[in-house]
Amino acid sequence: MTAFFPGRATIDAYGNGGFRFAGMSHRGSILLLPGGIHAWRHGEELSPEDFAMVFAARGEIDMFLLGTGAEMRRPPKPVREAFASRGLGLDFMNTGAAVATYNILLAENRKVAAALVAT
Repeated sequence: MTAFFPGRATIDAYGNGGFRFAGMSHRGSILLLPGGIHAWRHGEELSPEDFAMVFAARGEIDMFLLGTGAEMRRPPKPVREAFASRGLGLDFMNTGAAVATYNILLAENRKVAAALVAT
């Protein structure tokens, strides 16, 4: 069974390979969707398959953030094309910036989702 938190929550802290939110901590990367927060397993090189849950929920998402780790890295072309073909915007930045942006948009009650690579 994969880790799952059934709700939306701000990210209270990140680093040391994980995240803290909703009074809990999680080691590893996470996927924050309107329906909850999931442990996110992804390959070293991101692929469209890593975002299947995002694409399934795209009707509930206006903005998608990708936190790429300690450094901002452009996602591979197949990932960018997969988002574009589904009409879903993809904003990528380092994980720290993505956490801050996600928290602000969530506080504004925006339809935001994010994938955050642990640092």
